[in-house]
Amino acid sequence: MPFFATQQSLFRAYDIRGDEQYFTPNFIQALGAAFVRLYKNHNAKQRSKPIANSHISNSNVKPHQKPKETTVIIGYDVRCGSDSMAQSLASILQKQGLQVINLGLITTPMMAFWTEQYAGHGIMVTASHSAKGILGLKWLVGNTSPSAKDIQVLYQDLIAFDTNQHHNQIDSNSDSLKLPSASQSNDKQATSMLSVIGLPTDTVATPYIDAIAEVFVSIYPEQNLSASNKRTFKKLDLTIVIDCMHGATSRIALPLFTTFCQRVIIINDTPDGNFPMGNPDPTEPNRLAELQQNVIVNTADIGLAFDGDGDRLMIVDNSGKIVMPDHLLYLLASVAMSERPETWQTHTASPQVLFDIKCSHHLPILLSDLGATPILSKTGSSLMRQQLQADDSQILFAGELSGHFIFNDGYFTAHDDAMYAGLRLLHWLAYTATHRDKSSAAVGLWGEPIEQSRPIRLTDITHQLPMLVSTADHYLPLPSRAPLQCPIVQQLAEFCCYLQCLVAAPSDDLDSTLTAAYVSSQCTCVSSSVKHTTLAQAKQLLPSGTQLTCIDGVRLDFAHGFGVLRQSNTSHHLTVRFAGDSLTDLKDIQAHFVALCRPFDKNLAEQIAALLSE
Repeated sequence: MPFFATQQSLFRAYDIRGDEQYFTPNFIQALGAAFVRLYKNHNAKQRSKPIANSHISNSNVKPHQKPKETTVIIGYDVRCGSDSMAQSLASILQKQGLQVINLGLITTPMMAFWTEQYAGHGIMVTASHSAKGILGLKWLVGNTSPSAKDIQVLYQDLIAFDTNQHHNQIDSNSDSLKLPSASQSNDKQATSMLSVIGLPTDTVATPYIDAIAEVFVSIYPEQNLSASNKRTFKKLDLTIVIDCMHGATSRIALPLFTTFCQRVIIINDTPDGNFPMGNPDPTEPNRLAELQQNVIVNTADIGLAFDGDGDRLMIVDNSGKIVMPDHLLYLLASVAMSERPETWQTHTASPQVLFDIKCSHHLPILLSDLGATPILSKTGSSLMRQQLQADDSQILFAGELSGHFIFNDGYFTAHDDAMYAGLRLLHWLAYTATHRDKSSAAVGLWGEPIEQSRPIRLTDITHQLPMLVSTADHYLPLPSRAPLQCPIVQQLAEFCCYLQCLVAAPSDDLDSTLTAAYVSSQCTCVSSSVKHTTLAQAKQLLPSGTQLTCIDGVRLDFAHGFGVLRQSNTSHHLTVRFAGDSLTDLKDIQAHFVALCRPFDKNLAEQIAALLSE
């Protein structure tokens, strides 16, 4: 058995994450050594290639010394244990020949921003929006997020190298590998991390804020009040409330947003890894209740909530209502389309907007109305970033139902930065959304006329979007399967493909069509009773015109709604979501999935039937 077999479950599709008990000193030592090999191997391959131009000058971000090509940026979130792990990794990387810059407590997007100023290598010690007691890491290699395969390769390298060369050494020196705690003396830290560059908070934050300020000067030059100082410009006449959820945005949100907005109210902005108000996950049910209340009490224009590491955004409108993630994705896509630079304006093809498979059936139509080409994607912000970085990419913007949003318009880093996305939305509301076509009178939710002279508020826009009744993005326990049984998602996909062939087959060639469908099936455990479904039953289960998508689980688009069932990439669960144009449509779609799942797992079918709308 490999030395770190118990840690294999930590290596997930997007990152390394799991219970803190598995992040032992020996494991972190081996993991640090694996990162050293990863970065050195990458640099050896890329040494002859030029590094991309920086957004900011060397004098602003490299105050101590000129970094080597093998510089690695390290940051950490507020979790208890994240700072110690980051310090330990920094020490390991430095002792094995890499230059390390420790940014301290930052957001994951800030880590990504800083890596672009160097060679694109960075490690963020974070478990994102997970509960306390969970630790983890995200990283970049040459500004690129690792794929699921890359993450497994890292694990295989870790266990192979450790088993073959360092097993005995680690065992015999385990006492020297204990993580330094945050309470250790400065002298001890200076001894163990002599060449690790630590930057003051202001030095870390100021270039980031300045770079964002340059974005809005570029988009809205008329708001710049001084030709000599690019940061002297008109502040937005908005009242905003921000919920930091005691996470990594706690120290940066106020100075960042007061740079751009006149009135900023911050709640839960004390960094606290115990998360006293609950998990730092703005998508959890009732998690935004405090933000909603503060928006109403303060008569604010908008409320923004950020997750634990600052890469996910949720919005509350001026009426105190949570904006559905599907609608928020559309709003931010509108921002990207209306503010795209001239280089995108001259493209012959329509800019593409990427959205994940859990988004609603209305979204492709809304995006097409913007003049964009809607592209359906697998779930996963790192997967989306990889598609954005392709040489032939025409993707202007990408977003997920979970609140990850990425602008790829060239103004800023192409990473899912919740604070930056929120600021893009605020500026659009203040300057661009007010310039809509006023040839027809606008009306409110109850048909009342809207005063055209005042700035448009968020509710004026969201009230005009299509009605959507949906369940939340639910996590259901992954059903246990017999040793030789196919996964439930594969069984469901094969069954739906079979039904689709049955419904679409010409009546005079039905037998040969179904025989071909059966032969091509990759699933050998679909029961005979399912295979012998009648044509009438098939049409009831999968009505003609239903669109089946199997790029990531099973998604079915019906005439008035959709449903999706897929296996989570981050936990041992199924994720399901259903939506319809009305509550009746939603219940009908749920009933279809209940009927489709019942032959394979009655318990799963019952769980789906019990789901309630939001």
